[in-house]
Amino acid sequence: MGKRLSISILLWWCLFGWGQAAAQSTPVIDTGSLNNLQVSHNKFVNNIFQQAVNSIKKTPGPGASYLNGKSEDPYLPYQGKIIRHINIETINFDRSFKDTSLRDNTLGSRVGRRLHMTTSNFVIRNNLFIKENTPLNAFKVADNERFIRSLEYIHDARFIVDTVEGATDSVDVTVITKDLFSIAGGMEADGLNRISANVYDANLAGMGQRLELTGLYAKTRENHFGFGGYYRKNNMFHTFIDATIGYSTVNISPLTNSEQTTEYLTLSRPLISPYSRVAGALTISHNEAYNSYNLPDSQIFKYRYNLFDAWAGYNLGIKLLTATNNTIRDRRFLSFRVFDRQFVRPPYQIEGRYNPIYNSAQAALAQITFFRQDYYRSQYIYGFGFTEDLPYGYNIAITTGWHRQLDLQRPYGGINATHFIATKKGDFIKLYLRAGGYLHEGSVQDGGFLVGATIHGRLFNIDETKVRSYINASYTHLYNRTTTEPLRINNDFGPRGFLSDSAFGSQRLTIQLETVFYLPYKLWGFQFAPFPYLDFTGVTPQDAPFSKSNLYTSLGGGIRARNENLVFETIEARAYFFPVAPNNMKGFKVVVNANLRYRYANNYITAPELLKLN
Repeated sequence: MGKRLSISILLWWCLFGWGQAAAQSTPVIDTGSLNNLQVSHNKFVNNIFQQAVNSIKKTPGPGASYLNGKSEDPYLPYQGKIIRHINIETINFDRSFKDTSLRDNTLGSRVGRRLHMTTSNFVIRNNLFIKENTPLNAFKVADNERFIRSLEYIHDARFIVDTVEGATDSVDVTVITKDLFSIAGGMEADGLNRISANVYDANLAGMGQRLELTGLYAKTRENHFGFGGYYRKNNMFHTFIDATIGYSTVNISPLTNSEQTTEYLTLSRPLISPYSRVAGALTISHNEAYNSYNLPDSQIFKYRYNLFDAWAGYNLGIKLLTATNNTIRDRRFLSFRVFDRQFVRPPYQIEGRYNPIYNSAQAALAQITFFRQDYYRSQYIYGFGFTEDLPYGYNIAITTGWHRQLDLQRPYGGINATHFIATKKGDFIKLYLRAGGYLHEGSVQDGGFLVGATIHGRLFNIDETKVRSYINASYTHLYNRTTTEPLRINNDFGPRGFLSDSAFGSQRLTIQLETVFYLPYKLWGFQFAPFPYLDFTGVTPQDAPFSKSNLYTSLGGGIRARNENLVFETIEARAYFFPVAPNNMKGFKVVVNANLRYRYANNYITAPELLKLN
């Protein structure tokens, strides 16, 4: 058992937990009508124990639709017809997605309605990229539905296409969205010595904006209290640009995983559809680390650095392509990136020596991406029954450019290739390859590659429990290391739960196995999924043959809980056992984490980047 226990507290649980009814639980959406769901409401009883028993509800059984099918299929019969009107229907978190006349009137929902504002219709309309008085493109409609479903304050979305009586060449589109309860927060405590907490609204005033505040108290901290916060606006002025501005004295550094003071501005525009033309992002930040805990100077890495990071890209030939045949989905995307991480004050322990974390670095990169990504609708991949979008197709990104670290300047080249496969029986497979390196004085430096496969097996049933298995295997090789860090296993490519940084090398082989059981019951709107897991990792010391690899293992299990109507993400309790590990890692460990974001990565393109093997 770890020395520290993390406790996450949901605002929603405190306010509404024991008053949830089945009407608020996540529906299983059928591809047919949205009007035929019978929901029974909980009756309020005085006995709290009896009320807890009554709040346990059974989810739909094995006969429920899993939505396996291509996302564009429902709209293909209307291909080419003119969109006459687009109607918007926004549903609050307390209503049924299938029958909006059903409302949860329990105490918790009544309180929740006073705190939560339903998303305004203009916010949904602002996130549409299909237009009235234009021909319907089935693929574009499916893309838009998926994009709205990806918004952090939306639980689910459906685009319903209806024919127009007396006008066979026209259709009306109804966009139906269901909100998440957008207010949440959490707290982590180490007794009374250290307490951190945050609270946020992911859909402030129902206008697609997020405000988050964070506070910290630490007894051993020089300034006992720290704070932070940020504001983000989704899709400013229908540009699909998200803007974030923030400041924090307790920000966790992405470089060092320790506290730093940060002020930052980020603008980001994803490629929202294969029919979109541009994408890009800009990040500007100032970051400082202090000796906030009065440690000996030799133990603290004090630094100050500024970051400028910008990239932009264009969908080549998209104007001509859509004018000739708008069902062609193969794309070519050209993008450029410049970044400058300038250490105004590097740690004195590092100054003058090569270090991938604490060195000033600059780069100019160009990338050409060839991709085709279409999607299946499915369920029970990472979620507990809501609609999930699984890609199938390919993505190949070839990157080249220039990089400087301290006084070392080198050209760079790399490739990142992914192949997504969706089988007819419901298996989802991802094959991936990353490779790259730097050229210096006629030889390759800091070269490496990572190859792997991830499989989400088909869904099957044991009585009324849904079961899905997960397999991930990867092999990584690093050679002629000069400035980059060695391969580590305290990350996603090692045994889960492994925190020690004492195991590293030049080769790494990992196999991760997990089976998830989605139970057919809900408690207070929460669904539960227990799981066992087993991980193996072999890591080879620098310059040693693979036969000299050290084996590390992690095994155990846990349970996940999620209420799909809440913006708060998955809660997970996991028990780890390390039968083979460094001495400081052997034994058992139990960790409770909250707000874990389990989503299938489905970006069409990403910013040009250097090879990442950890």
